Amino acid sequence: METTFLKSILDNDFYKFTMQHAVIRLFPKAKVRYGFINRGKHIFPAGFADLLRKSVDAMADLRLTKDEKHYLSHHCPYLDPTYLDFLQGYSYDPSEVHISQEGSEIKVTIEGFWYRTVLWEVPLMALISELFYKSNHLIRLNDEAVKELTKNKIDNYNKLGVSILEFGTRRRHSYDIHVLVNETLNTYGSQSFIGTSNVHFAMVNNKRPLGTHAHEWFMFHAAQYGFKMANLMSLEHWTQVYGGDLGIALTDTYTTEVFFNQFDKKYSKLFDGVRHDSGDPIEFAQKVIMHYTKMGIDPKSKIIVFSDSLNFEKVKTIADFCKDKIKMSFGIGTNFTNDVGLPSMNMVIKLTDTKPDNTHWQGVVKLSDEKNKNTGTPEMIALAKEVLGIKS
Repeated sequence: METTFLKSILDNDFYKFTMQHAVIRLFPKAKVRYGFINRGKHIFPAGFADLLRKSVDAMADLRLTKDEKHYLSHHCPYLDPTYLDFLQGYSYDPSEVHISQEGSEIKVTIEGFWYRTVLWEVPLMALISELFYKSNHLIRLNDEAVKELTKNKIDNYNKLGVSILEFGTRRRHSYDIHVLVNETLNTYGSQSFIGTSNVHFAMVNNKRPLGTHAHEWFMFHAAQYGFKMANLMSLEHWTQVYGGDLGIALTDTYTTEVFFNQFDKKYSKLFDGVRHDSGDPIEFAQKVIMHYTKMGIDPKSKIIVFSDSLNFEKVKTIADFCKDKIKMSFGIGTNFTNDVGLPSMNMVIKLTDTKPDNTHWQGVVKLSDEKNKNTGTPEMIALAKEVLGIKS
């Protein structure tokens, strides 16, 4: 069986690098654990763990090139030169990733210093996805069919007049499909396609990478400062590192309702907007518009980045509602990079435990706006809900 290898250390989502930069600045001694969750109950063939192990071990050879470093310094001036020097000397340590297989189930965990392990999640999922299709000998649509599908999608978005971002690294069918999709979007998407969250493909196409932070940023802050302070301290530390740059706030780590109760006028003005990642998008947009109006801020001066399992029908419904009320853009992932005539994978790798400086290991929690997306032990979830006053 052919093994899959990554071609660039920048083949990762941008928010992993922005978080790594912030972690190095603020939490250099913190340790974390991540775990793989097979939401789709996918069946992995015999020997899959060995294939994945080989791919992970090969990542130790990846290095930031001079050209890649120059690209980051030019397009991302808010990343400190000291961080770029660090990244140039950084290499993946495969011993941080533990892989095992029992029957058709695989177990993947990551453990180590947060500033080092933060980069593993996205490329690891991309490898799992690509190897899954290869090892099961599943035949996808041919290149021309994928290009035609992608062209039709971006043509529709062009007509709709919306801003589209490609967010599909983690559950892509393969690297080759990712190349094909980005080439097609760049060729035909001049009216709507504004770029990708994948730093490698942003560099290939001479675009600025897109993204800010992920749920793990807020989950760690809850372990460090408590559930009630998690949102506020996460936002404060983000602005401490980035000032007004990278100003899209993620709202649903402890439910959007709790977030907006703490998203005061200072942060509402400082951040350019918010990202929607779970729950009903129209209800979310209504809450956002009401929040800014209540704060005396014109909602039309702010933006919502929608990024939850989007396709054209969902985008059109959201766009019709938001038009002339608030700015919007749409981050589309699996529907771009894994629409190849095969069922797409449903999996995540999530932060499970943290060990802030001079403390003990403790479990972390995510309370999504969709109950089936909650993560954490039942005991920790119950504690978080009690502390935050969440009834359901």
